[in-house]
Amino acid sequence: MATLESLKGVGQASLRELKGAGIATLDDLMGYFPRDYEFRDKIVQFKDGFTFGAQQVKINTVCTVTGQEYFGQTFKQTLKITVSDGTGYASLICFGRNFLANTLKVGRKLFLSGVFQVRFGELQSSNFDYELYSEHPQFFGKILPIYPLSGKLTQNFLRKSVMQAYTLQGQYEENLIPEKLRQLNGLMERRDAIRNIHFPESKEKLEDAIRTLKYEEILLFEQNIKEAVKKRKVVKKRTVRLPRELQRKVASSLPFQLTDDQIEVIDQIYADSNLDESISRIIQGDVGCGKTLIGFLSALPYIEAGMQTAFIAPTELLAEQHVKTASRIFEGTGVRLAFLSGKLTGKKRELLLEALAKGEIDLLIGTHAVLSSNVVFKDLEFAIIDEQQRFGVIQRSALLEKGKQIDYIMMSATPIPRSLEMAFFGELKISTVRTMPPGRKPVITYTVKEGNEEKIYTWVRKELAMGHQAYFVYPLIDESEKMNLKNASQMHEMLSKEIFPEYKCALIHSKMKEEDKERIMTDFAAGQIQILIATSVVEVGVDVKTATCMEIEHAERFGLSSLHQLRGRVGRSELQAYTFLVFSNELTDHAKERLRIMKETNDGFEIAERDLKLRGPGDIAGVDQSGFMNFRLADIFEDIDLVKRIRKDLENL
Repeated sequence: MATLESLKGVGQASLRELKGAGIATLDDLMGYFPRDYEFRDKIVQFKDGFTFGAQQVKINTVCTVTGQEYFGQTFKQTLKITVSDGTGYASLICFGRNFLANTLKVGRKLFLSGVFQVRFGELQSSNFDYELYSEHPQFFGKILPIYPLSGKLTQNFLRKSVMQAYTLQGQYEENLIPEKLRQLNGLMERRDAIRNIHFPESKEKLEDAIRTLKYEEILLFEQNIKEAVKKRKVVKKRTVRLPRELQRKVASSLPFQLTDDQIEVIDQIYADSNLDESISRIIQGDVGCGKTLIGFLSALPYIEAGMQTAFIAPTELLAEQHVKTASRIFEGTGVRLAFLSGKLTGKKRELLLEALAKGEIDLLIGTHAVLSSNVVFKDLEFAIIDEQQRFGVIQRSALLEKGKQIDYIMMSATPIPRSLEMAFFGELKISTVRTMPPGRKPVITYTVKEGNEEKIYTWVRKELAMGHQAYFVYPLIDESEKMNLKNASQMHEMLSKEIFPEYKCALIHSKMKEEDKERIMTDFAAGQIQILIATSVVEVGVDVKTATCMEIEHAERFGLSSLHQLRGRVGRSELQAYTFLVFSNELTDHAKERLRIMKETNDGFEIAERDLKLRGPGDIAGVDQSGFMNFRLADIFEDIDLVKRIRKDLENL
């Protein structure tokens, strides 16, 4: 079987470079699609360059070297080569390429391609490529692929390597699209599509190749989802209708009314629990909408039926907060609750694991420690995964393997955009919580130009005087030589000693020990710290009801999703909250748009939609970690109609 080592010109150093680009096999290499193309299939001569004058124009012609000379200071001269294609003359300025004097000698005929413009009364280019003339040129008269580069990889190396890979393996590729669908949609053979996406015979063939491979990508994605759903339906779980008395009792004892959305989602999960196959459901909702409560109430029918449930959170601090919430909600119900984290060791851990294996624990709340192989349940039937985007698919699988046919829900505070939900999650169950608990006020967001922070400090001081708390968020932990940005460490010194010396300030960032971070967050939640200076590590944090202010410095450096999650740390009660987005003078158009969106809306669903339009699917709702949307060619907005057609094709097939 052919490997990368089989390719001519690929040695150990090249293999390392390819690995750095994510290329480990010939399949990877052929799947390393171009990001753009250079069209050298049509002749553009020097006379056309003069037509455009000082404006840059792409020349692609056959010419002859007519002269060589040097210019500049004696010790640092630059080679200048004069060429003619019969319609005019041009000069090639060889900055750092004086060695070309040995190759491009007077009289040599060559294929030439480059960006030219009229300068100093002549047509010039310093950005050019050439190939000595032959009857069968390698890179001219063609459409050339332009690949994403990393490390020391070059375009020519990748082009030659991909062509070899195609010769060895690609030309024998079998179709992945059923013949009936391929014929119905007028798609290429797979081997032809692979060739034409790398080395198109024409612009039309390139378009056909892209269309074919997009169809293939989406088709395989849809088939995988259907297959996963089918597998879950094959193995039937025990059919026991779960009781709801305990759930209703706890819900009615709450000191507040559940929102209509919470009630609807709880009913959906209960209906799922009585199906004869295991279910999975994503619970999506904005920060602070009450998803955790939905999870706890949904666990009660399983617990009442004598089954075990698990709740895992990404951090120990968040898990501890969930334990406190659960203890308060389940007080007097007889629910046996336990907490497991990596800190629990020795005899205490042994006793907990022993009780869990015997079925003496109804609800286990914990961190990744719950996934350890020695954590054994007697009868785990229901699992809740909080902040699901922070758990990879392997970790989720490890949890599900702790039971036979586990029902589970995944909670996400990053809403899945509607367009993404409809097009790509059609086989998954998704519940949406839009309604916020009564009394919550939208966070008021201000955009503030750098240099006006004093006004923010005055505002924050008023809030602190009322017994409230504040966050100050920065993009860096420490000073950077490469970026002239404020950092959390220096600003902690300044804020605590110069700006707010009368208040207790603390610093928290990702490089600190976990126990130190947890201690600081616990003290902040308890009101013992008034000002928390941080990096984006507080994006997922505890519920601090008296935190009413957040300043985010260099806000243009943060993505929309991060800005929204950070803002969600304030406004967790009936108190009015404020967020100040401080931006620098130099903003890209995308950065301006992000700040404008944040100022205009608090709706996480709208923000997710607009974020998707700005930057593409990316890691919205953790889809990358979930194994979704790992597309090379398909685009969520451009190809929604294609998705719908493929779904219809599959149904007809």
